[in-house]
Amino acid sequence: MYLIRRTFKIQKGKTRDAAQAAKELSEKYQSVGQRAPVWIYISGPTTPGPADTIYMDWVEEKLENPYREDNKSPDGLRELFQNLYQYVEDSTIDFFQYYGDTFGENKPYQ
Repeated sequence: MYLIRRTFKIQKGKTRDAAQAAKELSEKYQSVGQRAPVWIYISGPTTPGPADTIYMDWVEEKLENPYREDNKSPDGLRELFQNLYQYVEDSTIDFFQYYGDTFGENKPYQ
C-alpha cells in the first residue's frame, strides 16, 4: 500500500484558490473511481511551514501507470488541470510505502 503526495508551491496570495482547484480535480478522479479519497491541506497563511504551499495525499493499494490502456481519462480533466496550474510555481510528487499492517481492516483506498 502506498501514500502518494503531490506538493505544489503556489503564487503568493493564491493558496486557497489553488486548494479549491485541487479539490475539484480530486473530486473528478474520485467520481469515476480512479482515485481514493484525497486529503488536501495547506501551509503558510496561518500555520508554520512553507509559505503558499498545498499538499494532496491519497492512498493506493498498488502503483499503476496513469497512461495504461484501460485507464480512460475523465472528461473535463484538461480544464481542471489548467485551473490548478495557473497558480502553481513548482510541484513535486512523492511515493511512500506503508510498513506492515498500518490500517488493519480499514482500507483507505476503497
